[in-house]
Amino acid sequence: MDQLARTRAAAETRTWPQSFHDRLTAPLPGWRDFLRVAVQGGPRPSKEALADVPNLPVRRSGLPTVTSAQTAVTWVGHASYVVQIGGLVVLTDPVWSRRIPGVRPRLTPPGIDWHELPPIDAIVISHNHYDHLDGPTLKRLPRDTPVFVPAGLGRWFRKRGFQRINELDWWEFAQLGEVTFDFVPAHHWSRRTLTDMCRSLWGGWVLTAADQRVYFAGDTGYGHFFTDIGNRYPGIDLALLPVGAFEPRWMMRDWHTNPEEAVQACLDLGATRMATMHWGTFVLSAEPVLSPVEKARQAWAETGRPRADLWDLAVGESRVIAPADALRGDPAEQSGG
Repeated sequence: MDQLARTRAAAETRTWPQSFHDRLTAPLPGWRDFLRVAVQGGPRPSKEALADVPNLPVRRSGLPTVTSAQTAVTWVGHASYVVQIGGLVVLTDPVWSRRIPGVRPRLTPPGIDWHELPPIDAIVISHNHYDHLDGPTLKRLPRDTPVFVPAGLGRWFRKRGFQRINELDWWEFAQLGEVTFDFVPAHHWSRRTLTDMCRSLWGGWVLTAADQRVYFAGDTGYGHFFTDIGNRYPGIDLALLPVGAFEPRWMMRDWHTNPEEAVQACLDLGATRMATMHWGTFVLSAEPVLSPVEKARQAWAETGRPRADLWDLAVGESRVIAPADALRGDPAEQSGG
């Protein structure tokens, strides 16, 4: 695939700025916002909104067997996918923990047991929030696992003994085997402690192997970056886009796409397909638990695009992109189970 206007690959040793506040696309919440959240009882759903938790879809069937010319994705839950691309097994924002700080235990189990995973060739991290950067999960990985992380986050991995760290700025790329990893912008922010606000960058990843390309958005609000990414990386076969954690809207709109915005982002990207994520795992916001995927289906239908190109996967479900799109017509043929 043609790749437009990419900068050079980043050197292993870089000097990063003390802060990435200049990359913010909206003001961070102030004390008045936190006071309003406290008065309203926090961004949590009501008991009625949680009534559908038993109906959250889970279909744990294991990873599909693919060739190096095929690309497969398996939804583990939240923003964690197993991406099989270019002969590599890549994890996105891997979170296998039952709990993360500050929220109730996960609603659905990981879509594949950790011990059932094949050797992991690489991981990509979008930013350092606890629901995307999970220390207990990463501790399970061999320390020579290649990691692809935003600028400023390399020190976190070095402190934990990781040896092969690719720390990138927006629009930079690195190569592993037959796969190119491009770090791209997002409308978000970073913070892990009381003193590290925006000390590391945030963003998404474009993974390219031969004639197949997958975009992983991480966490992001809606905005102009989607069009920019689509222009620089034409021919995206699949966009992994967040559809949950969007209510209350006044609080979430700058940092989390709602389902309608995620569908529009897929159009902006020029992506052939969209797969949903960032819902049905952790309770982070006020919308009903099934609302993200239900609204995504409605918004997709309103575009008139083929229903088969919306991959609203169950936890543990897989789909395969075959060479020359041979399997595109029937989603059942693309399932891992």
